Amino acid sequence: MFWKGFLRSLADRGLRGARLVVADDHKGLRAAAAKVFHATQQRCRVHWMRNALAHAGPKQRPAIVALLKTIFAQESAEAAREQWHHVADALREKYPKLAAMMDEARDDVLAYMDFPREHWAQIASTNPIERLNGEVKRRSGVVGIFPNDKAVVRLVGALMREQNDEWAVCRRYMTLEGLKTVSDDPLIKLPAVAA
Repeated sequence: MFWKGFLRSLADRGLRGARLVVADDHKGLRAAAAKVFHATQQRCRVHWMRNALAHAGPKQRPAIVALLKTIFAQESAEAAREQWHHVADALREKYPKLAAMMDEARDDVLAYMDFPREHWAQIASTNPIERLNGEVKRRSGVVGIFPNDKAVVRLVGALMREQNDEWAVCRRYMTLEGLKTVSDDPLIKLPAVAA
């Protein structure tokens, strides 16, 4: 119920065209994203790998990581899904819980592969947003106590603008031109002056 309300509040404030929600394993979020935006949920690949490795002992983890990485090295979604099945079957006898986890999580973990390949690195995990959240926490920690709500909004707004500029200039994130391939509106425009 929380996720549905939260996503509806974003839609009410103008969010449109969301096709993918990248998060950890939140079943409620998955259902809400599908209902509110008709979007798919991408389960964070990094967090999923950590959860998967919990089903193996420390000495076996390097071999399992190597096997799992063969899935993500595939050139297409179809090849990755096929490799996923091979890896799950190879692990099934010795690591039945891991194989069962793989059977359940495949579509969520590989959802990013249904999008253009040039976006895969940016949408496969929550790491970019977690880095940004960490920076907000670090900078607000330096301030300590804010005199009012406007001061918080000013600091966080400045950080968001700074991050947007970095992503745009460094090409670490997706460009507007690259998003045209997945957009319903091929003419993507930004306002001349931000509101």
